[in-house]
Amino acid sequence: MTSHTMRFAACAAAVVALSAGAIAQSTLTPDQMKYRPGRPDFDNTPVEMIPVQGSVYLISTGRSGNIAAQIDDEGVILVDASRADASVDVLAQIRKLTKLPIRAIIDTTTDLDHIGGNDNLARTGTPLYQVAAGATPQAQVFAHEKAMRRISAPTGRVSAVPQALWPTDTIAGAKEKLYFNHEPIELQWAPGHTDGDVLVWFRRSDVIAIGDAFTTTAYPRFDRARGGTIQGVLDVLNRVIDIAVPEFNAQGGTRIVPGHGRICNQADVVEYRDMATIIRDRVRDLSKAGRTLNQIKAAHVTLDYDGQYATPDYTGEMFVEAIYRDLTAAPR
Repeated sequence: MTSHTMRFAACAAAVVALSAGAIAQSTLTPDQMKYRPGRPDFDNTPVEMIPVQGSVYLISTGRSGNIAAQIDDEGVILVDASRADASVDVLAQIRKLTKLPIRAIIDTTTDLDHIGGNDNLARTGTPLYQVAAGATPQAQVFAHEKAMRRISAPTGRVSAVPQALWPTDTIAGAKEKLYFNHEPIELQWAPGHTDGDVLVWFRRSDVIAIGDAFTTTAYPRFDRARGGTIQGVLDVLNRVIDIAVPEFNAQGGTRIVPGHGRICNQADVVEYRDMATIIRDRVRDLSKAGRTLNQIKAAHVTLDYDGQYATPDYTGEMFVEAIYRDLTAAPR
């Protein structure tokens, strides 16, 4: 055996050994390996704070919803509160930067992985505005009035969400403006994922927290039972694309904090919008051509995107079915 052959064999053996070791150490399930080979296990990812831009930080909580935190010399405003069991770690991350209180939490949606920590975190803070005499002196929790109506079960049914997690203050209409920590903040009604979602735009920091209309880890979800639609999701994405300003070659500039996943810019939202539009159009065209839902699923219309966005709990077929049900449902 020549020295060249021996070196090649040694390298090949090393690669095999490294691959085997990586597989042995992986905690991913077979389904996770199928959809996203090598994808990290987000359930075991520690809570950490990452600077975004200006006064805004991303508090990443792993598989649960992201938190955007505006922190400066007047205190802290949070966009979403993640799940309840992450609250201690979330507060510990905030305390690394400031001892000032949390003054408000803005709920982008009413999903429990976004509002589960509302009570835990709000009780550590103080109100953003003066509250009624006798009220508990804690951070205020803002949401859109449509979200409040759904979460509070106004028809007389018992709410599935504990009252301690409900918003304490609501916004009505398309927009509400705040001024805090030396910058204007816009809360914009953004019906898409549900009909009560909002996005939050920190105008001086130039950061938009968009909520679950945009994630980097999965196909977009929308809940028809709570007024969500695929067109609503696309409308929200197009609005963010319109607001965002790239710095150079569609990169940099405005930063976008998704409901789940990494910090993004305008180009990332454009890519996500295009993906959702293409799949929506494929489903719509096949449906108009008389194909059944099963036939559309069999056409694998998400195949070119599954490697990036399909997950075990929300596959491409599930996304296709959600679109199909939305497009073929009777008008509201």
